[in-house]
Amino acid sequence: MVKHGFELDGVLGTSLIEMYSKCGSIESALTVFQSIQRKKVGHWTAIIVGLGMHGMADNVLQLFLEMRKNGMQPHAITFIGVLNACSHAGLVDLGRYYFNLMINDYEIEPTIEHYGCFVDILCRAGCLDEAKNVIGSMPMKPNKVIWMSLLSGARIHGNVEIGDYAAQRLIEVSPDTIGCYVVLSNMYAAVHQWEKVAQVTNPILRQKIYSKLSEVREKLKSVGHVPDTSQVLLCLEEEKEKEVELENHSERLAIAFGLINLEPRSPIRIIKNLRVCNDCHSVTKLLSKIYNREIVVRDNSRFHHFTNGSCSCKDFW
Repeated sequence: MVKHGFELDGVLGTSLIEMYSKCGSIESALTVFQSIQRKKVGHWTAIIVGLGMHGMADNVLQLFLEMRKNGMQPHAITFIGVLNACSHAGLVDLGRYYFNLMINDYEIEPTIEHYGCFVDILCRAGCLDEAKNVIGSMPMKPNKVIWMSLLSGARIHGNVEIGDYAAQRLIEVSPDTIGCYVVLSNMYAAVHQWEKVAQVTNPILRQKIYSKLSEVREKLKSVGHVPDTSQVLLCLEEEKEKEVELENHSERLAIAFGLINLEPRSPIRIIKNLRVCNDCHSVTKLLSKIYNREIVVRDNSRFHHFTNGSCSCKDFW
């Protein structure tokens, strides 16, 4: 750009700084920044945010001071960069100072991103009660990022009570956040609460299995499979309820588990103590072809080897 005579004083300079920062070349971003003769707020903000991404907190704070000395008025995004740098460097006192400076001196109303950075600063440092109070004082509803910060801080610092509180709120806001269950499980494991580990881990696995079963259902429909509900013994009136009951048969769950956890094309082996029902037998044949898998099922009387849409029992068992 410089060789071709392009001026970097405007939006082009800001864009280049952001591009180099996001591509991991912070040195190039600094070179562009330093080459700009008439630096504007956007240039200062871009390099501050970029340096923050790379964990260079000292450089961020030094540039922020220079920016203010040069009479530049930082805006909301500038402070996100500063607070983010404080968070990753563990600068709690400076984080508090800059958060209050933004509000009191520059009259910038904190957004949820500012609160997220500030809560993260406190949680990383173990100031969990203060973080909880800050969350409670927010004028907007906390999002999953904020609750996850509190939960992660509780795990790091071994505060199960606050961890439980954060997890409950996070699940209310975003029940599909798998990371919540992972962090919660790790927190319980660290304090040897193994029963709670099992309780937390099960929902993760259950969600994955039933998600895979949904995929299986769609694939079966696409090849024309019609569930055989004639052998469903429960007193269910609706046909749909009977189909759901079939989907919960143990070999279906085991196949879904195998599809999730085993390498592609590796055999899936299942052992059960009851006879394979007609529908599960038909479904397993189809799945062996759809997923190009050998599926071996040992029921109460024999082995069934399913490959490429056929079974070794030749449909007589």
